[in-house]
Amino acid sequence: MSTYTPKNILITGAAGFIASHVANRLVRNYPEYKIIVLDKLDYCSNLKNLYPSNSSPNFNFVKGDIGSADLVNYLLITENIDTIMHFAAQTHVDNSFGNSFEFTKNNIYGTHVLLEACKVTGSQIRRFIHVSTDEVYGETDEDAVVGNHEASQLLPTNPYSATKAGAEMLVMAYGRSYGLPVITTRGNNVYGPNQFPEKLIPKFILLALRGQTLPIHGDGSNVRSYLYCEDVAEAFEVVLHKGEVGHVYNIGTKKERRVIDVAQDICKLFNMDADKSIEFVENRPFNDQRYFLDDEKLKNIGWAERTTWEDGLRKTMDWYISNPDWWGDVSGALIPHPRMLMMPGGAERVSEQSESGLSGNDNQTKMLVPDAKNCASPQRPTFKFLIYGRTGWLGGLLGKLCEKQGIPYEYGKGRLQDRASLLADIDAVKPTHVFNAAGVTGRPNVDWCESHKTETIRTNVIGTLTLADVCREQCLLVMNYATGCIFEYDAAHPEGSGIGFKEEDTPNFAGSYYSKTKAMVEDLLKEFDNVCTLRVRMPISSDLDNPRNFITKISRYNKVVDIPNSMTVLDELLPISIEMAKRKLRGIWNFTNPGVVSHNEILEMYKKYINQEFTWSNFTLEEQAKVIVAARSNNEMDASKLKKEFPELLSIKESLIKHVFEPNKKTSAA
Repeated sequence: MSTYTPKNILITGAAGFIASHVANRLVRNYPEYKIIVLDKLDYCSNLKNLYPSNSSPNFNFVKGDIGSADLVNYLLITENIDTIMHFAAQTHVDNSFGNSFEFTKNNIYGTHVLLEACKVTGSQIRRFIHVSTDEVYGETDEDAVVGNHEASQLLPTNPYSATKAGAEMLVMAYGRSYGLPVITTRGNNVYGPNQFPEKLIPKFILLALRGQTLPIHGDGSNVRSYLYCEDVAEAFEVVLHKGEVGHVYNIGTKKERRVIDVAQDICKLFNMDADKSIEFVENRPFNDQRYFLDDEKLKNIGWAERTTWEDGLRKTMDWYISNPDWWGDVSGALIPHPRMLMMPGGAERVSEQSESGLSGNDNQTKMLVPDAKNCASPQRPTFKFLIYGRTGWLGGLLGKLCEKQGIPYEYGKGRLQDRASLLADIDAVKPTHVFNAAGVTGRPNVDWCESHKTETIRTNVIGTLTLADVCREQCLLVMNYATGCIFEYDAAHPEGSGIGFKEEDTPNFAGSYYSKTKAMVEDLLKEFDNVCTLRVRMPISSDLDNPRNFITKISRYNKVVDIPNSMTVLDELLPISIEMAKRKLRGIWNFTNPGVVSHNEILEMYKKYINQEFTWSNFTLEEQAKVIVAARSNNEMDASKLKKEFPELLSIKESLIKHVFEPNKKTSAA
């Protein structure tokens, strides 16, 4: 068996879980090797994972993205790289269902950039070790006695595993077409210290530490195989030195465990009652029942699993008990179905880690090649909001909420359609998030927009798009308060049916020019991946003196129509929008309380809680049309997406009573 000896190794994704253990092991065991580690510091990366190597003379850290061809080419040439160990990838299956394009970008495109850079260097690269997953094989039959071997068919079942299989095809093609010396590994689940708690074992341990229940997808019968991280690091050490070019190696174990067994074992370690501490939650879209590998090929070149499940689990538990705050605030990762955009971003940790001294190592900082559009700028604080719409109702309320929550904020001075003034605001404020509560809604109502179309377009369309584009260039998330007044009851969504319009539905209401512009800009914003669009409807607050409050408006009308509508109780939902910003949620959201309420039902509550002498009368839509210029939208919005994200969200009637009428009851009585 031939043995390979590298000189200069590039490890991608090295601040992540598995790669950091590999990097630290190689730095420690082979001082004659130069180890260059590359990581863009995504949400599941942490510079602290590389602390053991920080002071070593053969270690250099580079912050950057494998998707940057210039950076990759630069590193290969200037560092005379002869070996690449490619770990960098998005790996969490739950995330891939809701953010699949990010997986394609990172796992396939990023791999392609690396391969192309290797091809350009000619024969300089002597080993390209591509790290894949057991999930590319797809689901193993429940009664299979022999696991998938390296020549088994690839049958991925989720977006994550599909992108890993696609990356493998590229690796294989470059090996065959260009003679690139490639080796691929496919591994079982790995656990141990430093792992980001979106994964099962660290999540369960941290939940147990907090005295919370352990959520299990489905019935817990899904079977997985688990390897301790140091055993896996040793496996990569063996593959590096003894793996044969052109071959695939499974890194696995035949010792399988059901998810329910893992939960019960962790309950035992924490002396918890499993019956009371385990809860079963909704399964993910497709949850493979079993992954089972044949690991003989790797054993034949000298590797063997060393750590028992019991020892490994206890070591892992002890580490998390000693390092409960290693990842900072991970509450978004501990929910049953975490999503990437809910995780604490790399930005905050970059700032913390820079201050902690890791990036102060001269041996490292000389290698830093920052991206011009670095989204994890250490100059930015944990949270600082830039708010547009200072004189508006929502903008004013947002400022008060920030003060209440202790969040630094400033109002934008620039006009939305003026690109230079927006850039000046961002440069001066250095925000982490931008809130757009500016917009033309009409003075005093949307009828104004019918005779002021240019002004309406300028702000609602051109201004909003300019803000989104500027913020995308600056890697900033925009929380954009939009409207649900772009829909109207129709045959598929009849009044009183309980069938609401969903986020993906195409707007069908163009009765007002205001609604036309809002529907137009919402469609165009779909091309911006840095925008969270919140469809507000008939906003209501506890301030019954505010003339923009829907309740205040209709209580002052002589007559009202009586139609059930979805509405937004700002006292409950505006704080949720701030939480959505913290979780980095994006896309379109129906920003209403679940359910509908009619004008008459609201006025009946008003009479009961505020003014028992209050009276009103109704008129029809036809009669209303005679006294307004533009038609008004009436619809029910499906708020199930928001409710799933925030289970505590109250229905519209419950929210009205709790947040609006009950707080005002004593005031009116006085």
